[in-house]
Amino acid sequence: MIKRNYYSVRTGKITPDMAVNLDVLKKLFLITYNKLSKEGFFQKYFGINCEDGYIEGELGEDITSMIFVNLRKDNLFPIYEKLPSYSEDDLFDMIEFLHDHASQGLTGHYHQWNNCGYHYEEFNDKDGQKYFREVMNPILKDYLTGFEISDNGEILRLSENGLSNLFDADIPSNDTENIKKRVDSAIIKFRRHKSTLDDRKESIRELADVLEFLRPAIKKNLDKKDENDIFNIANNFGIRHHNKDQKTDYDKAIWYSWIFYFYLATIHSVLRLAKK
Repeated sequence: MIKRNYYSVRTGKITPDMAVNLDVLKKLFLITYNKLSKEGFFQKYFGINCEDGYIEGELGEDITSMIFVNLRKDNLFPIYEKLPSYSEDDLFDMIEFLHDHASQGLTGHYHQWNNCGYHYEEFNDKDGQKYFREVMNPILKDYLTGFEISDNGEILRLSENGLSNLFDADIPSNDTENIKKRVDSAIIKFRRHKSTLDDRKESIRELADVLEFLRPAIKKNLDKKDENDIFNIANNFGIRHHNKDQKTDYDKAIWYSWIFYFYLATIHSVLRLAKK
């Protein structure tokens, strides 16, 4: 839906922080939700408000109860009525729930009575969820520091400026268990909405474990000082050990980000050097 940045945004007269706070995000979300709903993307699971009477979808007639079962929250539905009272967490929970229940209509028939609309009978969940991400992510990108819905339907933080390629880059290794899965797990923990400092510390620890596994390749491709510097961070700054000699008096919110990106970039570099 968002084609490009127009004049005031492009020239800095309206910055993302000015343009998209929670209230503005709610408005943009509602516009997008209404458009998707009108196009039938929620018919399969939420049903149809037909002119002849409500036709229930796969979630059944009591949508509110099904949302409670999944999200453990009341007062989230119907969306147009409850949205003004949503917290940020409520909105993100509902966006993830809608993603999982978006489905593109394939075939059906047009119900002409009072211009009721198209009633779909066959659906494709994968294409519906893909389109949901395509229209929702440009809105989430400009909210505060930036977010996105992953292919798995999780709302994640965007990377720091210029570092998004580290999240998207292929890991040049065939070792799924010891490298790929561990790196992917660390990235998800680090990027999750509302990730805590403990979550970020754990993600750094996972990357440090991968680097430990890669230590023979590090020894071969880096000099001794560089090798020591890499592991000094994890071993002496309260990441992997807990003792009185650890250095912990630093701004963790800032430095955990730096350590994470440094370790992730180092893993990519070492693997590429080893491959060459």
